[in-house]
Amino acid sequence: MKRIWAALVYLATGLLTAIASWLAIGVLLLSVVVLPLLPITAPHIRRIVDFDRRRVARLTGVELASPPPLDGPWLHRAQGVLADPHSRRDGLWLITHALVGTLLGSIAIGVPGALVQQPFVLLLWWTVPGGFENSFGIFVDSWGMALLSIPVAIVLGLIVTQLPRLATFDATLAARMLAAPKASLEKRLAEVVATRAAALQAHGAELRRIERNLHDGTQNKLVGVVMMLGIAERTLKQNPDNAVQALLRAQDAAGDALEELRNVVRSIHPPVLDDLGLDGAIQALAARCPVPCVLTAEPLGRLPAAVEAAAYFAVAEALTNVAKHSGAQRAWVSLNIIKEQLTVIVHDDGKGGADEKQGTGLDGIRGRVAALDGNAEVTSPEGGPTVLTVVLPVGR
Repeated sequence: MKRIWAALVYLATGLLTAIASWLAIGVLLLSVVVLPLLPITAPHIRRIVDFDRRRVARLTGVELASPPPLDGPWLHRAQGVLADPHSRRDGLWLITHALVGTLLGSIAIGVPGALVQQPFVLLLWWTVPGGFENSFGIFVDSWGMALLSIPVAIVLGLIVTQLPRLATFDATLAARMLAAPKASLEKRLAEVVATRAAALQAHGAELRRIERNLHDGTQNKLVGVVMMLGIAERTLKQNPDNAVQALLRAQDAAGDALEELRNVVRSIHPPVLDDLGLDGAIQALAARCPVPCVLTAEPLGRLPAAVEAAAYFAVAEALTNVAKHSGAQRAWVSLNIIKEQLTVIVHDDGKGGADEKQGTGLDGIRGRVAALDGNAEVTSPEGGPTVLTVVLPVGR
C-alpha cells in the first residue's frame, strides 16, 4: 500500500509538471520566435526540469545532477541556450513529459477516483430518479447495469496495483533523458581522479612533514634527554651532590620533548575539535589571533571529523597569513551550513595581493579541501581585501 501511495503521489505531481511543461513549450516556442526573450525564459524553464529531476530522485534515490546555471551577460546567455546540450536535452524532456506525464498522471488520478465511485453506483443508483450516467459514460438505470460496477471495480483495482510499475517506467524514462551526458561524466571522472591524486600528494606531504617534525624536533629532544640522564648517572656515582642539577636539566628537556610531541599530535587532529566542536575550536583560534578577529557562526552541531579538521586548518592557516602578511587591522570569520555544505569565509581588511606561490599555505588549503570534494577560493586584489571562501560537503 505504501508503494502504491508513493507512486500515486509521484504520478499526480508529474501531472502538474506535465501541465507546466505544456505551458513551458508554448513559452519556449514564443522565445525562439522572439529571441530577446530566450535568455529571460530559459532559466525559468530549467527550474521546471530541475523540479522533475528532484521528483525522480525522491522516488528512485538516485540523484540527477542539475546542469550549470545559465548566467552572465544577456548575449552570453542567449548563445549558451542555443549551443548548450543541456538546454536541448531539457527541451526534449519537456515535450516527452508533456505527453507521457499527462497520460500517466491522468491515469493515476482518474482510476482511483473511478474506483471509489463504483460502490456508490452499485448501492445508490436507485436513489436517483431515472438513473444517471457513470464516469465511463454508461447509463445506470437498473440493477443489471449497476452490477456491472463489480467487474469494473475489479479491473480498476488491478490497474491501481500497477501504479508503481507506471511510476517506475516514468522515472526510468526521466533518468535516461535527464542524466548527464557521457562527456560530462567523463569530465567529472577526470576531476575526481585529479582530486584524488591531489589528495594523495597532500597526504604524502603531510606524512613527510610529520616525519620531519618528529625527526628534527621530538627525536633530537629525546636524544638530549637520554644523554642528560647518562650524565646524571655518572654524576651520581662520582659526585652525588651535583646529580640533582643534572636530573633537573634532564627533566626540563623531557618536558620540552613532550611539548614538541603534543604539537605534532595537534597538527594531525587538534584535540580542541573533540572538546569544543568546530565552532568552539575556531572561536579559540580567533581569540588567539594577534589581529582582532570576530567570529560569526550558526549552531553547527557535530560534523564529520575530516570536515572539521579541514575547516579548522583552513581557518588556522588563513589567520596565520592575516597576522604575518596582510597588515590588516581587523579580521572576520563566518561559518554556516547551506544545502548540506559547510561554508567558511575568512575576510580581512589588509593590503591584499596574496600569492599562493609565495609559501602562504593557500595551496595546502586547496589540496586538503579538494580531498573532501570541496572547493577553496581566494580573492586578494592589490589594496585588499583578502577573502578566503571554503565550501565543504558535510554529508548529513
